[in-house]
Amino acid sequence: MINDFLKHQAQTTPHPLGMEISFAEGSYIYDQNKTPYLDFIAGVSACSLGHRHPKVIDAIKKQLDSYMHVMVYGEYIQSPAVKLSKLLADHLPQKLEKTYLTNSGTEAIDGAMKLARRYTGRSEIIAANNAYHGNTMGALSIMGYEERKQPFRPLIPDVRFIEFNNAKDLSKITRKTAAVILETIQGGAGFIQPLNGYLTKVQKRCNEVGALFILDEIQPGIGRTGKLFGFENYNCIPDVVVTGKGLGGGMPIGAFTASEEMMDSLSDHPKLGHITTFGGHPVIAAAALATLKEITRSTLIPDTLYKEKLIRKKLQHPSIKEIRGKGLMLALIVENPEIANKIVLEAKENGLILFWLLYEPKAIRISPPLTISNDELMKGCAIILKILNSI
Repeated sequence: MINDFLKHQAQTTPHPLGMEISFAEGSYIYDQNKTPYLDFIAGVSACSLGHRHPKVIDAIKKQLDSYMHVMVYGEYIQSPAVKLSKLLADHLPQKLEKTYLTNSGTEAIDGAMKLARRYTGRSEIIAANNAYHGNTMGALSIMGYEERKQPFRPLIPDVRFIEFNNAKDLSKITRKTAAVILETIQGGAGFIQPLNGYLTKVQKRCNEVGALFILDEIQPGIGRTGKLFGFENYNCIPDVVVTGKGLGGGMPIGAFTASEEMMDSLSDHPKLGHITTFGGHPVIAAAALATLKEITRSTLIPDTLYKEKLIRKKLQHPSIKEIRGKGLMLALIVENPEIANKIVLEAKENGLILFWLLYEPKAIRISPPLTISNDELMKGCAIILKILNSI
């Protein structure tokens, strides 16, 4: 299988981890030898309820018995997509009432950018240095990391960058600006939280000049930070919120949500202003609906803050310089990239799945399923400490 994998499936790195999966359940992934690996990554924050959660599986099976794809997005009334969109609206501030469902977070980012230009009639988009919003040409254009963008230029024009958490840069937001798009917590940069009311200040500046305030909640959203949406921690309300990853319960999904007035601007002049064949797919929407119901009706959201405390208390070691992030969106910052690499690779040999972050080489990602037990958390932390003590 490894030879076929390398020969016929396109790779994203020269040296993929290459573990062959046989099955996954709960907080564990199993290889072909049935060896269990405790999952501290959750598909990069995507498997909110762990692997193969019974309520998600039941929702998928039930929908399969009714229908799968029947028509391109937005033409037919398909119950799972409508119910999911309504449930999102029920849990968002009043002005965030209408959702466009997509196939991925990066597609939702592109849709939000188009919405901003269409609704405001302006072209300039402002993003943050060290931002990561996905890898389509649109999302890549607002990536604040030149090394990853340069090979693919020219990109979308009229994009400018500001420094995250730097209030002085907000003067760059002007009446030429269609939108400012930020991650609520910067992910690839090292799980950097907004400080000193930064997001509130950005929202205020956007309101002053008539720009849209867009927050990327693809990673921090859907319960990972102790609130259903990360922005609820920071006293701000975006004009457009983008979600993905954890919303699907392990299925591919993205969404952008705005006011009815804003979202309706994409439906005319021209018609089909944003269109997708498989967005809002009924099977995926059913999985997302089951996921969102379980997260909002259980104690999983407040439990993330208790689990964060357990991790911070357990993972105290001279080589760990800092633990960034909030809830179960955490990054260990160690002394150097060599230690980070050693921990990630040796953890796999010890039955624990960890991963890196895109731009911060000294970081180790910890973003387990929200359903992970306290005992499983302590087991994984013990493996990390064992490796650190061997260095």
